[in-house]
Order: sequence, then structure tokens, then C-alpha cells
Amino acid sequence: MSRRRSKAEQRPDGPPWRVTMHDVIFESDTPAGWVFDVGLLLAILTSVTLVAVETIPSVAERNWLILGRFEWFLTVLFTIEYGARLACAKHPLRYAVSFWGVIDLLSVLPTYVGFFFVESDANSFVILRSIRLLRAFRVLKLWRMMDDAEELSQAIWKARHKIIVFLIVVLVAVTISGTLMYFVENVIPRMTRGESPLDDSEFVASQFDSIPQAMYWAIVTMTTVGYGDIVPKTTIGKFISATLILLGYSLIIVPSGFVTAELTSKKSAEPAAETKCPRCTSAEHHDDAVYCYRCGERLAADG
Repeated sequence: MSRRRSKAEQRPDGPPWRVTMHDVIFESDTPAGWVFDVGLLLAILTSVTLVAVETIPSVAERNWLILGRFEWFLTVLFTIEYGARLACAKHPLRYAVSFWGVIDLLSVLPTYVGFFFVESDANSFVILRSIRLLRAFRVLKLWRMMDDAEELSQAIWKARHKIIVFLIVVLVAVTISGTLMYFVENVIPRMTRGESPLDDSEFVASQFDSIPQAMYWAIVTMTTVGYGDIVPKTTIGKFISATLILLGYSLIIVPSGFVTAELTSKKSAEPAAETKCPRCTSAEHHDDAVYCYRCGERLAADG
């Protein structure tokens, strides 16, 4: 019940229309809130698609006017949404400077900046398109619509110490394997030929010309990406490469195991929900749910 009270405390005071607007915009348990979220999702996906399409020169030149009209329509739509969120927020200024408030502002600001502050000559046209690319920030608005995003982020945060240890192990493996490959592929062959390993004036046949370059190869190999721009030539180097690939396959699933364990332990520790909907008698609700997820009926405050 503590989480529900904290959620109820976020509802604004004042006229009923502010409370209703808050429930529609900030909650997704009601039918109206679900429709709002779906409409916002479609608008965000459409906007990000337009940003990507505008980077195709042939399409942008032929359809610039149509793309511009669509963009202004979406900008006005997101501006109305931003104003509505400020109007129904309990603390408008606090919301405006919050993470999501800044993201909402960034989703509309580039279009207005390009319209009012960029002149319409050939050179400023490039600047205008560069500014408008900042509209890709709108994709971050999708994160707010994910109900399980908070649960996933909490699981990652609880497993942060294990993940940090894992990253340290990976860094050690990359450093050791990169250093070994540098010696095996560069230093030893050059010493065998009587050349200086650190003399850049002499011909270097190996692609592993430095330890950072070899560490880059180790990261690409361990993650099983395998660009192929740097490859070992010696037999020992190929053996190290094969070992690193097998090690990468073994380690790549470790972080997901940490997060899965945290999610599983959280689910097993949660008590069974007892709050029932007075209309449809459904009892599978989150602790902080205000409305029934099935019929949209307001849940009893006492649970």
C-alpha cells in the first residue's frame, strides 16, 4: 500500500479536469490512458521514421515539402502533449527540469530552433538538417511507456557489483590476450629477423602494430563480431584467437544470468496480490495500481 499512496500523492490538486488529465497522460491502467499511450507510440515511431528518411538525399529532395508538413504536424502534437503534462503535473517546474521533462522539450525544440534562428540560404540548410536530427531524442520517450522498464532497471542496479566484476574480468582477459598477440604476431617475428620491435622506419608485416590495436582485435574477437580487418598469421596467434572465441562464447551470457537471477528472486519474494477489482473481481494487480488493468475500474484504496 505504500507504493500506491506514493503514486496517489503524485496526483495534482485543484479542479477535477487536472486529475482526469493526469490519469490519462501519466497512467495506463484506464482505457483512455491506453488509447493515449498507443497514439503517442505511433506518433513517436512516425517521427523517428521521418528523421531517418530525411537523411536519404534522393527521397528528401523530392518530398521535402511533404516531410516538412508531417514534421510540423508532429511537432505541434508533441508541443500540445508537453503543455498538457506541465498543466496536469503536481509540480510543473519540477517536472520541467526532470529527465522526462527535458526529453519532452528536446523532442520539440529542434524544429522551432531551425525555423526561427536558421536563415534559408544554401549553407544554413545543412545546419537546419543537423539541428533537426536532434529530433531522434523522441525515441527516448518510448522508455517511459514500458511498464517493466523500472523492474528491469532495478534488477540491473541490484546486480551492478557482479556486472562490474564481470567487466573487470573481461578487461583483464582483453589486456592479456592483446599483449600476447602483440608479442606473438609482431615482436617475436621481428626479433627473429633481427629487426627492432619499436622502430617504425622498418617494414612491419604484422597488423598487430601496437598493444591498443591488439586489444581492439581482442574485443572484436571475444564478442564474436569478427570484422576481419585484423587477423593472426602465426600458428600460436591462431590458437590464441580460437581460445579467445571460446572464452567469449562462455562469458557473453554471464550478465544476462545475473539480471535473470535478480528478476527471479524479486518475483519469488513478492507476496501474492490481494487487491480485487470491485467490478470484474480480477486480483492480479501491481502494488501501485490505481485502476484495474482489465476493465479500468478504480481500485479500492484499502486493497
